Amino acid sequence: MPINVFVPKFRTDEILEEIKECLEKGWTGLGFKTVEFENHWKQYTGMPNAHFLSSNTAGLHLALNIFKEQNKWADGDEVISTPLTFISTNHAIVYERLTPVFADVDEYLCLDPKSVLKAITPKTRALIFVGIGGNSGQYEEIVKICKEHNIKLILDAAHMAGTKLNGKHIGSDADVVVYSFQAVKNLPSADSGMICFADQQLDNLARKKSWLGISKDTYQRFNKNEGSYKWKYDVESIGFKYHGNSIMASMGLVQLKYLDEDNTYRRKLASLYDKKLENIKNIQIIKVAPNCESSRHLYQICVPNRDEVMQFFYDNGIYPGVHYIDNTEYTVYNYAYGKCPNASLKSKMLLSLPLHLNLTENDLNLIVSTLEKALKNCVKPNESLISDFSK
Repeated sequence: MPINVFVPKFRTDEILEEIKECLEKGWTGLGFKTVEFENHWKQYTGMPNAHFLSSNTAGLHLALNIFKEQNKWADGDEVISTPLTFISTNHAIVYERLTPVFADVDEYLCLDPKSVLKAITPKTRALIFVGIGGNSGQYEEIVKICKEHNIKLILDAAHMAGTKLNGKHIGSDADVVVYSFQAVKNLPSADSGMICFADQQLDNLARKKSWLGISKDTYQRFNKNEGSYKWKYDVESIGFKYHGNSIMASMGLVQLKYLDEDNTYRRKLASLYDKKLENIKNIQIIKVAPNCESSRHLYQICVPNRDEVMQFFYDNGIYPGVHYIDNTEYTVYNYAYGKCPNASLKSKMLLSLPLHLNLTENDLNLIVSTLEKALKNCVKPNESLISDFSK
């Protein structure tokens, strides 16, 4: 059997029971299950607000749209971001005709505060911090910088469902946190997300904006006691079709019950990797930041001749991943190519080893032994890692 980098685990029978209730009620869209999931998510994370959406990407765009409108930002104003992320993070900035300004990454692959400070200009309006792999990096320093410079802090927590910092679920000090419940995330649905504004008024606005700007959604307009439907509403602003639905929320409700248990197992696998890899030469393990209890969405290492090493894995039925390609290598963002040397260098060496709930220690032994063979076959004696963040 092949070993893939991601394999989601679904509690099928429980999920089907939740979905069955939607079908029997005849309500599969925005409604009772989405509200229930939002309430459960607030209780789990401690966030004051939570609105269920169709994706993390939708949430990032919605956050920037609302901040731009409410704060009267101009086209071309700047948002500091990372080049080491999935492209939706930076696309969301461009959707609002804002300019992504790339800062470099640190040893945790998260934004480096020193590079962030250099990137701030009079046009800086917001910063998107990506907790790659569930890692908190130097998040607390980023929070301080944003407060000192009056910069909106958007936490892209696509990988951070269950990540805790100093014993508390991360994100309470951000202006908005956006999660992903996409198919291979730690809390998988088919595709969905959650946006958590610190400000109640912005949460209210997000609920209208995510339903095309309509003042009341269909669930709010339905009188459950009288069985009547109030059809009249206002359209207060231009919005989007970004809200989540009760089928995805049904999946999320079940998956949330097991999130801590699942993340504990992922951390166990990561610890096993740490032990098995500690004496292997020519690799660098991406460490988790101090005081961070990571969700461990990823287990990342750096290797020389990464592409050849990956091909060796493929030839042996193991399929690691790359998270991510330096976004400034893409045509749409190549105006910033070369400005983030650490991200560029790491991007060429990064390898995400398989990490999911179906893996056993025997699987890890096979992955590690294959890695050793790959390094022996693909790396010449005089080749080694040339990255050193301490310099």
